[in-house]
Amino acid sequence: MQVIADLHIHSKYSRAVSPQMTIPFIWEWAKRKGITLMTTGDWTHPLWIREIKQNLEEMGTGLLRIKNYESGIKNNEEENIKSKWNIDKNNSNNTDPLFLLTTEISSIYSQGGRLRRIHNLIWSPSIATADKVNKELLNRGANLSSDGRPIVGLTSIQIAELVLSIDPSCLIVPCHIWTPWFSLYGSESGFDSIDECFGSYAKYIYAVETGLSSDPAMNWRIKELDSRSIVSSSDAHSGPKLGREATVFELAELSYKAIREAIINRGESVNANKIAYTIEFHPEEGKYHWTGHRNCGIKQTPEETKKKGVVCPVCGKKLTIGVMHRVEQLAKRSEEELKLSVVNKQLSEGKNSIKITESSTQPSRPPYVMLVPLQEILSEALGGMPTGQVVQNEYKKLTDGFGGEFEVLLNIDINKIKNISGERVGEAIEKVINNDMTVDPGYDGVFGKVKIWKAVDKEEKKDTKEQMSLF
Repeated sequence: MQVIADLHIHSKYSRAVSPQMTIPFIWEWAKRKGITLMTTGDWTHPLWIREIKQNLEEMGTGLLRIKNYESGIKNNEEENIKSKWNIDKNNSNNTDPLFLLTTEISSIYSQGGRLRRIHNLIWSPSIATADKVNKELLNRGANLSSDGRPIVGLTSIQIAELVLSIDPSCLIVPCHIWTPWFSLYGSESGFDSIDECFGSYAKYIYAVETGLSSDPAMNWRIKELDSRSIVSSSDAHSGPKLGREATVFELAELSYKAIREAIINRGESVNANKIAYTIEFHPEEGKYHWTGHRNCGIKQTPEETKKKGVVCPVCGKKLTIGVMHRVEQLAKRSEEELKLSVVNKQLSEGKNSIKITESSTQPSRPPYVMLVPLQEILSEALGGMPTGQVVQNEYKKLTDGFGGEFEVLLNIDINKIKNISGERVGEAIEKVINNDMTVDPGYDGVFGKVKIWKAVDKEEKKDTKEQMSLF
């Protein structure tokens, strides 16, 4: 079975997170997105672990399901929408999302004469293990009540020792590994290698998370990652952001053990458990892709940074080194050596062929799909903000009608979408699927901007509309 998983998000107890991020709310959004497996996030926080225990129940597989959810009303709403818009009822995704226990810890400490700020995910196979980890963190002076993503003075080595001594089946996954300020390879406070960061525990780091500002191909250039899986997650702070990145597993059974096997064996099939592919945000859309200085409006490509340096030409302060430049610093192979190709391939039986990126020199690596969140697509196609009522109405119609956002973007025939939502919406989705679009790269905390239509296209559409009005 194929399982779409988003295994890094935050609850309402983390800073800068929507107060709506509760278990039922997350569950509803996961279902709307078409995500099979969600993370709980933030289980180190005492109030959130209490809500996890109140709202979820363990299944004996290392996963959890929601308690006593009355889905009849929602199902009736979906049926009404299908009848209204004459949508094929067989397109519906009726799989209720399950949960896996993961949490993020921020470690701030000194090592090698430098201040380090490293964010790591901990995956737990049970609430009992999570409770033991929390107890030991408290014993070591961690203030778990301060934030859903607690800041601790423990090193990455100490975190690994603590967690794996409690339960060796836990996984430690360095997250958004290229973010300048808070990550494994971060230009401002990270390391140049996994060995340097984790010491003797480096051999237990079986996977890393790409983050929004990098894609798998950028990570394939790092040779020490050849023996590790590349996973993607949303790091969502609100419901609509769920699934903007995700990992798709091919599993013989849906369990923590099967997922762990898929991770440890680097995507290669073992007992039919593997990573099938990942779903990626365009890395240019990430807010640290290029080097720059937000306050002065300066941004540079890696080539420009090599020539001009990392000092802002306007104010003289240091620029924030972008992810792409940092990859160039650490890479042991060029992008050309990867021999990347974008091809149409059917990745699941009975589903549409989709455009994927793969490497002929890294054939065992799971490929990846580049997508833009559906609300962003609708925003450009219909006008207005993604949160506006027009966009929200269309989004609800499509996701309810076709069984989730990923069904719309990956599996539904474009002509069916055009019949329901019009030519322009269908054309926008088609352009995104075919990568017929541009992204103005993000830098120094500023997200990149997706442009599905070129300016000339918009002018042509405007002229056509004006000419039609004459008749």
